[in-house]
Amino acid sequence: MWEKYVLFIDGEAIVIDKPAGLAVHPGAKTPESLEDYLKHFRFGFQRAPLPVHRLDRDTSGCLLLARNPKAHKRFQRAFEDKKVAKTYLAVLDGVPEREAGRIEIPLRKVSSEAEGWRMVGDPAGKPSATDWRVVAVRDGRAVVLFSPETGRTHQIRVHASEGIGIPISGDPVYGAGRGPMLLHALSIRVDRDGKPPVEAKAPLPPAFVGAGFGDVDA
Repeated sequence: MWEKYVLFIDGEAIVIDKPAGLAVHPGAKTPESLEDYLKHFRFGFQRAPLPVHRLDRDTSGCLLLARNPKAHKRFQRAFEDKKVAKTYLAVLDGVPEREAGRIEIPLRKVSSEAEGWRMVGDPAGKPSATDWRVVAVRDGRAVVLFSPETGRTHQIRVHASEGIGIPISGDPVYGAGRGPMLLHALSIRVDRDGKPPVEAKAPLPPAFVGAGFGDVDA
């Protein structure tokens, strides 16, 4: 049954279609995580694969796993060297005034006892950049394709709410939080020296289908 989550596999890498609601790593509020299931993705290898990057618990889609420690280091270096191309699809709670643009907002983590932690735009924060374009508009909501240049925590979510000025539908931190968060890691491509790239695209998840956006072509 675990094969159904696999979008790409070879001797070094596996790209899985992570379901929304499953955290990548365990935490105080997330006792269940992907780490509990990695042993099912060995597929003949003695060692379980390791996640190379993270997706928010409520974000579905492409997640890269490395099948051995050397590959894990190489893939992490590829992320650091910006040799990884990712796209995300999101439904916003409104329609932007423009059809496309680029967002550059330094991000910083803040926390309070009352509200917990979140990321905010701050000139003293770490640089982050995202290109975006509207791919569809329905019933007063826009479907937007995001192409992040950097990989900061909650980057797409903050860039939608602060950069575009419209939060992602269902976002419990930066938006109204009504219904599932409609953010999906649509595709990933990792270039490799002397080998074909790791490349995968994840089908739109049930939350998008249920919200009436299951046939969006991005």
